[in-house]
Amino acid sequence: MEKESDLILLGDEAEELLQNNTFNKIVNQLVEETFQRFVNTKPEEPDQREQSYYHYRALVGIVHTLQQRVAVRDGIMNERGNEANDNSGE
Repeated sequence: MEKESDLILLGDEAEELLQNNTFNKIVNQLVEETFQRFVNTKPEEPDQREQSYYHYRALVGIVHTLQQRVAVRDGIMNERGNEANDNSGE
């Protein structure tokens, strides 16, 4: 298992990416291109449709993974804050 400090660092780095305009523009552009490829395929082209679907799911998976890392970091930081508050009341 990763150390809390490593998880916090991963969360910080993930948040930087999620807040980066260039990263977001690229991801949005790739999503749009994937959607356009999907809607421009013919019903008799299931392989191309499926490939576009999986490409879209991969992009969503990347963003969700980054968001999850931020959430883990936030959970650790909240837990540490609660522990500090509990200890200060003793």
